[in-house]
Amino acid sequence: MSQELCTTMEKAPQRALLKALGLSDDDLQKPLIAVVSARSEIVPGHAHLDRIEDAVKAGIYAGGCTPIVVPSIGVCDGIAMGHKGMKYSLPSRELIADSVETMLIGHAFDGAVFIPGCDKIVPGMLMGAARVNIPSVFVSGGPMLSGKLNGKKVGFSSVYEGIGAVKSGKMSLTELEAMENAACPGCGSCCGLYTANSMSCTLEALGMALPYNGTALAVSADRIRLAKQSGEAICKLVREAVAPRMIMTKRAFINALTLDMALGASTNTLLHLLAIAAECNVALDYDLVQSISDKTPTLCTLSPMCETDMEDFGLAGGVPAVLHELAKKGLIDGSVHTVHNCALADDYEHAHVKDENVIHKIDSPVSPTGGLAVLKGNLAEQGAVVKRSAVDKSMLVFNGKAKCFNCEEDAVAAIYSGRIQKGDVVVIRYEGPAGGPGMREMLSPTAALVGMGLDKDVALITDGRFSGATRGAAIGHVSPEAAADGKLALVSDGDIIKIDIPAGRLTLDVPAKQLEARRKKLRPRDNDVSGWLLRYQNLVTSASNGAVLKKKF
Repeated sequence: MSQELCTTMEKAPQRALLKALGLSDDDLQKPLIAVVSARSEIVPGHAHLDRIEDAVKAGIYAGGCTPIVVPSIGVCDGIAMGHKGMKYSLPSRELIADSVETMLIGHAFDGAVFIPGCDKIVPGMLMGAARVNIPSVFVSGGPMLSGKLNGKKVGFSSVYEGIGAVKSGKMSLTELEAMENAACPGCGSCCGLYTANSMSCTLEALGMALPYNGTALAVSADRIRLAKQSGEAICKLVREAVAPRMIMTKRAFINALTLDMALGASTNTLLHLLAIAAECNVALDYDLVQSISDKTPTLCTLSPMCETDMEDFGLAGGVPAVLHELAKKGLIDGSVHTVHNCALADDYEHAHVKDENVIHKIDSPVSPTGGLAVLKGNLAEQGAVVKRSAVDKSMLVFNGKAKCFNCEEDAVAAIYSGRIQKGDVVVIRYEGPAGGPGMREMLSPTAALVGMGLDKDVALITDGRFSGATRGAAIGHVSPEAAADGKLALVSDGDIIKIDIPAGRLTLDVPAKQLEARRKKLRPRDNDVSGWLLRYQNLVTSASNGAVLKKKF
């Protein structure tokens, strides 16, 4: 793309502007590579990305191309959690994709290395890369080290759960303050298999990042070497004209979903993979997801379900070791191409499990089925999603009485005030993609239930979504959402809700005639939205479609 700017006489004015950046004629004769960085001083997962940028640039120079850093926004979900800011997190994914399209095409780049860190930044950049479809490589910022407190590992989710523990008298305020100071010891994405790290692992299975991208620690020399190698790799891809949609095929997405199931990863990963696939014109749906989950064993149990963190996972062999195990049963298509300029099988062929306590062998899995499950029924006709691997066995089949709330804050207040009892099903609605708007993550109420000691006795259902740090019987992405005439809007306090995760069922035990009578009395809710969120509310589609924006108006 850049050669039109850099070689013709008519583009002398554009070259004059590029030379104002200090670029030489020799620089402009080489392919121009965008280094798309989410670096900022507000997100711990992004604060150190200047070092990653420098390493990527070194690799690009070594590969014979010219690197130019361009910015990307990024919201820290942890900081945005539990207040109005979380309404902007998922919508930021679309802004990131749009900005990638704008920056790369507007400046005629030949290729791009993307440096994401947390949560929505990985999928937003992937969506943009697929849309622009110029050669692209991803290298994430890497996981954070675990915090240590009194000989135990702690992390971001520990602090959230500690709030409930203080309110229930199980922990002192002094102990919570000590945990707050220890939980996040430095830069990187939070240390468990939350959304950011789940997506960075998924990049490997998709073929869009080099091996060990998901596990090399943010503070490690391994991460710097990986960044240099990614810079060198993009130069090869540019010369061979290998574009993202040549790599992100349906077979690659099936590999990514299979890995996700084996890791027991975040429900957010599913939301994002559907959206990324849509940009690649690849059709994915919940039926395919469930079929993959049914035949994919869970091989790992990682934080937040236990203390085993991303560092432990990496030392045990990381993503390549998991792919190697899955391939033994023919669950991975190793023939798909990757940015490593090889078949995926070449990246995991010599990888092996180094700690069977962290990564189980395929013949002795944690569970015979995948970590995520899709539920359907009259309460979720288009589907809902639960992180099955994070649900206590006693809660896999559960019937309870509904207690309904029209926003997250009201539910959290009820939990902390003792109004939620054993046997209840907390229903949080009007928090979906359009109803929120923004489909907020619900770590506050799920952590409150854990902290109050109710996670094995109370279920939570929402048309919103959950943080990767969530555990317990937390069912999200209920579609259609309450704001789109979903039956979640018709649930009343005391209604019996039946949850059967092994059977994939979510049922509201109320006669259809009674629900229809309630629907006639239902009045539209006005949530007084303005600005970007108003546009988002009018354009966003169902969570079952990945909460992508409408393409036709």
